[in-house]
Amino acid sequence: MFSSRIGFFSLLADTGPVVLFVLCLLLFFSVLSWAIILMKAGRIGKAANESRGFLEFFFEEPGIDKVFGETEHYGKGSLARVFRAAYIEYRGLGYLKDRARIEERVARALRREANEEIRALSRYVPFLATVGNTAPFIGLFGTVWGIMNSFMSIGTSQSASLATVAPGIAEALVATAAGLAAAIPSVIAYNFFTQKINAIERDLEDFSGEFLKVILNEVR
Repeated sequence: MFSSRIGFFSLLADTGPVVLFVLCLLLFFSVLSWAIILMKAGRIGKAANESRGFLEFFFEEPGIDKVFGETEHYGKGSLARVFRAAYIEYRGLGYLKDRARIEERVARALRREANEEIRALSRYVPFLATVGNTAPFIGLFGTVWGIMNSFMSIGTSQSASLATVAPGIAEALVATAAGLAAAIPSVIAYNFFTQKINAIERDLEDFSGEFLKVILNEVR
């Protein structure tokens, strides 16, 4: 185990500048991707859980005034944020008696806040897709460069022995592995977060329709 670690770090020390740059770039992508994954896992998870709790409370509580008073307990939930924005807009239209105009204004507030929530939840998530799509090709570039070095070593030394080609092949394999190590978690996280965000977006659309029904019943 210890000798294999020494061999690995020795390999990195002997790596050419191009492949070393590729490895450093992939390491940067990997660290940044994991930071986004951890941050978004907490943010999206809380948004989904608290939205679910708020939705249950909304349908159990008959008065929207009481619901508004309890929204502070669901501060991380997307549904609660959208509800607060729409409720404030609705109460600010007390001077209006036209149901159509009230519906239009509240629907606009719902749509505006829902779009803002989706943008906030989706922020930085596309970067994971970028890493997932580009990291394997960056690693492949390092692989091709390492193989080119192997052939150049063969041409220079006029020998195709293992000692001649091994360093370049090893560089190639390390670059390939680094590219996959950066790409795989990013792709998995991107697909997972996208699915969760799409589910929250559907909940926001359904909730907006239900909220409009409630306030229009009050206006009658």
